[in-house]
Amino acid sequence: MADAPRMADAPRMVFLGFGKYARADKIYALEPLRGNERGGGRRTRVWIEGVPDPIVASRTERAILHEMGQDAAAASPLLDDAIALAERLAAAADEGRVDLGDLGRRARRLLEATARAPEAQKLF
Repeated sequence: MADAPRMADAPRMVFLGFGKYARADKIYALEPLRGNERGGGRRTRVWIEGVPDPIVASRTERAILHEMGQDAAAASPLLDDAIALAERLAAAADEGRVDLGDLGRRARRLLEATARAPEAQKLF
């Protein structure tokens, strides 16, 4: 009798946003959306094996790569947050409704995430 597959061997599911998921081993291309295509939760085109047309994800390509386990994208969530903050500010400025209190709180959280813990002082 053959052994049943272990959970650790199961393909990882990656959240794409908008309630969509894809198997990490089936994603073969990611394309960030630019210009007028981007916005309203539209961030990345995702090509998945067996799906004829790309799926539009609400997550950035770096966030998707990070969740797929790509080491090169490991530091990307902070950059994603910075980009999201800039997009929020740009949209609010276009509408003429910039909430400086909210913007300040978000910027402080982003900056706090970049702060490094103070290194222990060397005694010798």
